[in-house]
Amino acid sequence: MSRPVEDVVRELTADGIDVVRVSYPDLIGIERARDVLVERLPGAVGHGLSFCRAVYHTTPQGDTVEVPGGMDAGLPDIRVRPDLSTVAKIPWEEGVASCLGEAYEPSGDDLCPEGPREVLRRALAKLGELGLNVVAGPEFEYYLCEPDPASPTGWRPYADAPGNVYTSSRKGDPDGHVLRVLRHLRDFGLDVTMGNHEFGGGQFEINLHHSDALDAADRAFRFKTAVQEIARTEGRLATFMAKPFNDQDGSGFHVHLSCLDADGRNVFEGSQGDGLSETAHHAIGGVLEHAPALAALLNPTINSYKRFGPDSLAPWLIDWGLDNRSSMVRIPPERGAATRMEVRLGDASANPYLGIAGLVAAVYLGVRDKASTPPPLEGYGYDAAKSPALPRDLSAALDALAADEALVEVLGEQFVTAFLTYKRDEVRRFSRHVTDWEFREYSYHL
Repeated sequence: MSRPVEDVVRELTADGIDVVRVSYPDLIGIERARDVLVERLPGAVGHGLSFCRAVYHTTPQGDTVEVPGGMDAGLPDIRVRPDLSTVAKIPWEEGVASCLGEAYEPSGDDLCPEGPREVLRRALAKLGELGLNVVAGPEFEYYLCEPDPASPTGWRPYADAPGNVYTSSRKGDPDGHVLRVLRHLRDFGLDVTMGNHEFGGGQFEINLHHSDALDAADRAFRFKTAVQEIARTEGRLATFMAKPFNDQDGSGFHVHLSCLDADGRNVFEGSQGDGLSETAHHAIGGVLEHAPALAALLNPTINSYKRFGPDSLAPWLIDWGLDNRSSMVRIPPERGAATRMEVRLGDASANPYLGIAGLVAAVYLGVRDKASTPPPLEGYGYDAAKSPALPRDLSAALDALAADEALVEVLGEQFVTAFLTYKRDEVRRFSRHVTDWEFREYSYHL
């Protein structure tokens, strides 16, 4: 049951909060928000906050892409209403609380079909028709960077030293960044569990506890924004780019996923030789079958495909394996109630709502259609003779999504049209841009 807004205002005021930041994700997972004085919160809840719909279709460079329903419709409004169940005090921003917003059509009655939260709800509703619900546990890697005027980008990796994978303490984090972030995120209510240094210099991983899929996506979205904001308070840059540095590893977004029945039983647990049920095999088969299209959602940028490659621990082949980190879908060794798949396809730049929605849709289709699975990968992977390859660039992934009619139907045609239009504009702009590499390669000799 929704809490009365007057009670929320009273509690926030008593706690020294005078501003509420109402935020929602755009198509690529950027936080769009408005700061509302706490005494004005009842009006925001009642009427909603007006935003131009084309904000969904605005690029990181501030250009508006001509997505149907935006510029062609005269740049109409959407209404974003605060979801009071998500109000939380921001530990690093004095006097400010945060809450998620729900994006509605101008009439105020229907949710926006291209809103990422609504896309995920749509996929979950389809799986619910089979009597199943999804539990998801997101894991993110990111790079922390420090200003460097001598660098072409203006940034260099923080504490850039080799060999610090799976370490904690001041050895790989001399300023205690991870400790600070973990405590802030815990106090923010994001239910984080642990963090450590990863392979790359200045690269870190922080895990979130598993929960139902929508809550997991909500926390993942807020997590990414929070990490970026905390880094800014340190005078640093936290980036979730797939591969920000040529000489460093990429950053992943791995999703641990299982399905529960109406009684809360994990239906992936089974008595077959591998400890998995038929339902689990069908779910794995669905993810494998729709992997080329899923790449568009889980690897959604030009940069994403520079993370893939042999020996990168980033999957570029469509395969699965039992406790095998060189496969795209890994089945961790735990069984019983902890039986799950770990989908390692995604990179950290993915919009968590859309990435998880795509996985839920693929699981639904796999279970519905009783998809089969090939034999699991044995030994170290990356042998293209054994498994089909994922799309090698964003353009190919977008084509795969457009061609996957079953997945499009589950996710919603209006959303997919908006996403494809937006992302194909990104491909077009990049294809016309002269890079530093091209100048270095050609200018002197040609």
